[in-house]
Amino acid sequence: MTNAGKKAVRDEARADAMDGDPIIRRGLMLILSSPSGAGKTTLTRDLLSDRALDLTLSISVTTRARRSSEVHGIHYNFVTKDDFLKLRDRDDLLEWAEVHGNFYGTPREPVDKVLSAGRDMLFDIDYQGTQQVLQKASGDAVTIFILPPSMKELKSRLERRAEDAPDVIAKRLDNARNEISRWPMYDYVIVNEDIQRALHEVTAIVVAERLKRTRSEASISRFVQGLLEE
Repeated sequence: MTNAGKKAVRDEARADAMDGDPIIRRGLMLILSSPSGAGKTTLTRDLLSDRALDLTLSISVTTRARRSSEVHGIHYNFVTKDDFLKLRDRDDLLEWAEVHGNFYGTPREPVDKVLSAGRDMLFDIDYQGTQQVLQKASGDAVTIFILPPSMKELKSRLERRAEDAPDVIAKRLDNARNEISRWPMYDYVIVNEDIQRALHEVTAIVVAERLKRTRSEASISRFVQGLLEE
């Protein structure tokens, strides 16, 4: 390599070191799944409120009518059925599903923009959505399944929420058994007996995954080459 080429490598490595971090990485998709009542919603809220983690929440698109308490672009991006089907047919959705006659999905483009900027995106989706994402972007995904400490405790949590009738709770518990059986498809499994400990464990996973060599290999290579040329 010429001296000019060596200097260019060093300059590029120094440019990567802006803001105190010499390594530039691609962002990751952090996927949380759990049966209803296992604590995923609370974990999602706490993770998003942690400024040090700096996670971006994935906003789904849906054809469902907007409720009075919902804000377009915050809770969902509300679209027409025709627009949704166009996204689906162009393969512009990482995952999608039809629920009670309404469509829900995750657009690919905003996710790619966030990850390309080196930031991480948090997904609150079920095992079916997770399967679809893994088929299309497995290298970017980190999957975590949240388990309750027992079915008895899961039932108690659902009852304490006082949101559902007994027959609905019974159906949720049946669904939970089906969802729990999908745990082997996830990278990590956490038993949420204590929410603070579970939050600490999820945070530790994020920190470790951010440091994976494969997420920043090109940047590390340039940086190391610069070090060796000094």
